[in-house]
Amino acid sequence: MTRFRDRQDAGRQLALRLLPYALERPLVLAIPRGGVPVAYEIARALEAPLDLWSTRRVLTPDGKRTLGAVALGGTLSLHRHALRREEISADALDAQVRAAARQVGEEDAKLRGGRAPQEVEGRTVVLVDDGCHTGETARATLEALRSAGAGSIVLAVGAAPREVLATLEQESDAVVCGVTSDLPRAVGAFYEDYPRVGDDQVRDMCARAALRPGAAVASGAQEVRIPLPGGVLEGELMVPKDPVGLVLFAHGSGSGRKSPRNRKVAASLQRHGLGTLLFDLLTAQEEREDAVHGAHRFDVERLADRLRVATDWTAREPATARLALGYFGSSTGAAAALLASVDQPRVRAVVSRGGRPDLAMEHLQQVDAPTLLLVGGEDPEVLALNRRAYERLWAPRQLLVVPRGSHLFEEPGTLEQVAALACDWFLRFLPIGLTAEQTDSWA
Repeated sequence: MTRFRDRQDAGRQLALRLLPYALERPLVLAIPRGGVPVAYEIARALEAPLDLWSTRRVLTPDGKRTLGAVALGGTLSLHRHALRREEISADALDAQVRAAARQVGEEDAKLRGGRAPQEVEGRTVVLVDDGCHTGETARATLEALRSAGAGSIVLAVGAAPREVLATLEQESDAVVCGVTSDLPRAVGAFYEDYPRVGDDQVRDMCARAALRPGAAVASGAQEVRIPLPGGVLEGELMVPKDPVGLVLFAHGSGSGRKSPRNRKVAASLQRHGLGTLLFDLLTAQEEREDAVHGAHRFDVERLADRLRVATDWTAREPATARLALGYFGSSTGAAAALLASVDQPRVRAVVSRGGRPDLAMEHLQQVDAPTLLLVGGEDPEVLALNRRAYERLWAPRQLLVVPRGSHLFEEPGTLEQVAALACDWFLRFLPIGLTAEQTDSWA
């Protein structure tokens, strides 16, 4: 059974599928408490504000089973099968509903901490929870949002039974679900790590989101200079708040800092909490020489050595020293990235875009980092070379063909696919954080 690592992982995976809604400037609403860590990642990726919509289950008098749910605003959704099974009296049911409604108000006041709720009328709302079991919590919230005048509602849940999803699709404008099952299962069964979400964690995430409404990335990039013996590499470093990791770009011609394709991919990674380092693999003098003879760009050993230098530089910088790394290589830079990843425990993943991994063929069996090879469907020669390299790799790897994509992925929508696939790969393999002991082990 497919499972998420944790709620943050579920949020990042769902965010990839929700990116088209970013253009609508949505409001992301979390159902507390389990939905908050999921929604936080989605709001960050969509550069959208985050808010809460409290909902409480209506329980049987003994507190052991669910009869339905009450959402903020008083909307009630009852599970008919459960009511028939329990044979609860009208007075007992009314008492349980009133108790749940009172708890909703108390919870909302406690978690909101005095902040006024976001206005939902006329807006696109992305409603988020970590999963659905019976669907009553989501259904009650959807009905409450309709009553409040929400424009359109997209329901995003980590996991749910297919039968429950089918009913929720009728209540919302769209449903995005990470994992489905044929049989009802507890939501926690779909997560490797499923701790209780505390009130302080909810308040902290909401406060952090409120400080930077609509901002997923730190404002402005930092220009950096990476020293070499007898030279310097110019670069641009962007580290978002609470970074998931850092991705170093290796462009095929040597200079990645100004590559418009790399910059577009980098912007997508930044929206998902990944830091990026775009830098020139060649010095200014080498660039001038390469423009004449074109030899430096095929000097994979030289390019790999520059990538190692940049990697060592990030270990000395306070903002990046504790971050796990990914390499994003294109053309001959892909071979350099694979070669540079050997014996680099900080490098947790490599992505190749239209790359030439075959130029590092004799070293591929030494690569430990999980490797994603992305090739355009209209680039047959490079696709054949990538297939050869794929067979040589021993590390966890995947070869994906982007339909209609040429070598430079200039066709509409193809580079966006590359960015989404690369982002998913890095978020899958780069850890959220690293301890001081792990950092020291890299020294």
